[in-house]
Amino acid sequence: MAHRRGSDAIKVLTDLLDEGFDAPAWHGPNLRGALKGLTASQAARRPAPGRHCIWEIALHCAYWKYAVRRRLTGEGARGSFPRRPSNWPRLPERPDTAAWRADLALLDESHRLLRAAVASFPARRLGERHGRSTAGRLIYGIAAHDLYHAGQVRLLIKLLGAKS
Repeated sequence: MAHRRGSDAIKVLTDLLDEGFDAPAWHGPNLRGALKGLTASQAARRPAPGRHCIWEIALHCAYWKYAVRRRLTGEGARGSFPRRPSNWPRLPERPDTAAWRADLALLDESHRLLRAAVASFPARRLGERHGRSTAGRLIYGIAAHDLYHAGQVRLLIKLLGAKS
């Protein structure tokens, strides 16, 4: 019975990850849904000087999926995320369609790897400490992080008139 509850907890956490990122959810657009259909120029527009654009938000989310996965798998918080600086990577020198698609693919791959790590994570370890948090809290926290930024992206889209 305890094994069943543990697998139920992992299922709930993977469902949270999916609904926050790309699976249909009752709350409306998730992160990937909010980014859908944006062009490179729309994603690179800033709401004001010195403010983050949608593209940077997408990369920021990719980084944190990467960081949480590394913490859960024991690889540590530091590593070789492909973009710099890690937390808020700079836009590519040529922010064109190919670069935007590549960065969306990086976000998708970061999610896929995180989801796989969570799906195989032993439920008995959800209460283990990982820095200031527990493993379980890191997992539902990264799902909440996606939803927070999905809302931010939707607001920026409206503000910038990027799409309807």
